[in-house]
Amino acid sequence: MSLVNFWYLLIAVLWIGYFFLEGFDFGVGILTQVLARDETNRRVLINTIGPVWDGNEVWVITAIGATFAAFPNWYATLLSGFYVPLLLVLLALIVRNVAFEYRGKSDARHRGWWDLCIFVGSLLPPLLWGLVFGCMFSGTKIGDDMNFHGRMSDFLTTLDGIIGALAFLALFLTHGAVYTALKTRGPIRDGARRLAVPGALVSLVLVGVLLGRVNNRWGGPLSWTVAVVPLVALLACAVVVRIGRDGWAFVLSGAAVATMVASMFIAVFPIVMPSSLNPDWSLTVHSAASSHYTLTVMSVVACVFTPLVLLYQGWTYWVFRKRIGVRNIPAAH
Repeated sequence: MSLVNFWYLLIAVLWIGYFFLEGFDFGVGILTQVLARDETNRRVLINTIGPVWDGNEVWVITAIGATFAAFPNWYATLLSGFYVPLLLVLLALIVRNVAFEYRGKSDARHRGWWDLCIFVGSLLPPLLWGLVFGCMFSGTKIGDDMNFHGRMSDFLTTLDGIIGALAFLALFLTHGAVYTALKTRGPIRDGARRLAVPGALVSLVLVGVLLGRVNNRWGGPLSWTVAVVPLVALLACAVVVRIGRDGWAFVLSGAAVATMVASMFIAVFPIVMPSSLNPDWSLTVHSAASSHYTLTVMSVVACVFTPLVLLYQGWTYWVFRKRIGVRNIPAAH
């Protein structure tokens, strides 16, 4: 495998890891306004992701940083063309992170505003990431100079972007509900299970439409094969949730997230950003890549530090693996 292909694969893995981890993270944040009946229940939900939410966000920083170093032309076209939705993602994450830190330090009069910030900061990123990925992999207005030649309003009127936004939101909400059922006990767990079943079925339809459109335009036998996996996983997830196997349900919802993103990356390869103006103007792994020396140095660094990061994050999840419930929440100050 060439270094160019290796780094395309590694960046795809980083995005898969980010959406797998941050997907249930966003889902739980949304559920704080759906499942929680009072302050104690809301604290239960927040505590399920409290030890891990900041570590989950490191994956997107790594993915974008790796894209900048390995494929600078891809980075430049992506972040300039999708400037507005990516800026909104950044602002939503800032508001959400500040709310996590300050809701416990504020009095009851202001806590509702911080809870609203957590909800909005968890709702917007799935919609915006789905919009970006739906548009990026379906084709954007890239000219022969590798620059974006469309308008920002194009994203809001692109059918693939709208379907992508809804598919990501439904899938992440389902992933979050399954994670909540896995990590909690009592009424919250029951409510999460009731929500996960219809969520999985709605996600199945939306993800199927999204992957069908992307693969119909760019895909081959391998990407079509991978595209079937999230649909089967979501159907199986709905069944497994009904029989109370929360661990397997989480594995299946995570597999749906991972294979959905993998199918999109496989479908367009060796293209990284298809051009809707002229297929010959599409960015490929070769036209967007850095020099061979840069990729070599990056590969050495990645091989040394990536296993260490995975071990540390895996240890964090192992330490905080137990379920929590209302009885584990101390009285509010």
